[in-house]
Amino acid sequence: MFYNDIIKKSDIEVRIKDIALKILDNQRISFDEGVLLFKDAPLGLLGMLAFEIKKRKSGMKVFYNRNFHIEPTNICVNACKFCSYKKPKGDAQAWELPLDEILRRVAVYKNSQATEVHIVGGVHPERDIDYYCNLMQEVKKIIPGIVVKAFTAVEIEYMINKAGLSLYDGLKKLKDNGLECIPGGGAEIFDETLRAEICPEKTKSDVWLKIHQTAHQLGIPSNATMLYGHKESYENRIDHLSRLRDLQDKTHGFSAFIPLKYRKENNSMTEVGEVPLTEDLRNYAVSRIFLDNFPHIKAYWVMSGQETTKLALQYGADDIDGTVNDSTKIYTMAGVEGKPVMTVEDLTSLIKSVGLTPVERDTFYNEI
Repeated sequence: MFYNDIIKKSDIEVRIKDIALKILDNQRISFDEGVLLFKDAPLGLLGMLAFEIKKRKSGMKVFYNRNFHIEPTNICVNACKFCSYKKPKGDAQAWELPLDEILRRVAVYKNSQATEVHIVGGVHPERDIDYYCNLMQEVKKIIPGIVVKAFTAVEIEYMINKAGLSLYDGLKKLKDNGLECIPGGGAEIFDETLRAEICPEKTKSDVWLKIHQTAHQLGIPSNATMLYGHKESYENRIDHLSRLRDLQDKTHGFSAFIPLKYRKENNSMTEVGEVPLTEDLRNYAVSRIFLDNFPHIKAYWVMSGQETTKLALQYGADDIDGTVNDSTKIYTMAGVEGKPVMTVEDLTSLIKSVGLTPVERDTFYNEI
């Protein structure tokens, strides 16, 4: 048995070396190779490979932007087990901001240098596509040049179905009324069995992908996410990344991939716990390696925290999101400590502290 274990270990090491050489030669790795990297590759090797790919795509640059969030409501028709954000109507922590309050919050940034407003929230049962179209129009009246990045695929599916429109017509209506980019939320994990367990009411995997595909066909770029560190396996993660990579081959419409760590506080999956930092870094690195057709990997500092973000930049990430300015509650309600506030000076200092070059961008990765 002892000698068999040595032979097995040696065989795995040879396979990992072959995969590493393949990656360095700019060849695409397979599903099984991705799983093997997750399970058995040394973390240091993954970091080296991921950083090499990052350098090929963006050099020593790390991107950030000036943005703020608007979260119209956390009342939601879905009941995802991992969610700490949703609250029932009447709960002390529930909100459904009236339009004038939303616009008052937008007006705060009228004379700022913000280039993007990020609008996401719960799937409110009483708010329809016309409500959100009007909201975007009013936002544009206050700050005409602001880019509206808004609505997860989950929100979009609900409002389009409520309006009785096709995906194409619904997304076109949203675009015509100001939608310029779609965030990546709601993807969670694509494996249908696991999805049915942790978020049974939520948009199905194929529908999420179809919404983003249709958006890309209409010239609306988007991001993609994956919720990791809960009940999923490495095979589930690679399956998720594979479906994103396949769609990107078809449309080239994804701008960035954002790994989102499951946070355990104030939800019904608390007993699952949270994965350690080493697993965060492994996930960043394998994501960067596997998603060879994604231009950017984002370490969303609001979710990961500043120290983990610094490390993620050495494991393949080349974007850290933006100023945010304490305008989102999604992760603080799930247990992330501290207010999500970083100035441009804070962001650039963080990037420089790991020897990389900060570059301000707009929503579409044009350098400012």
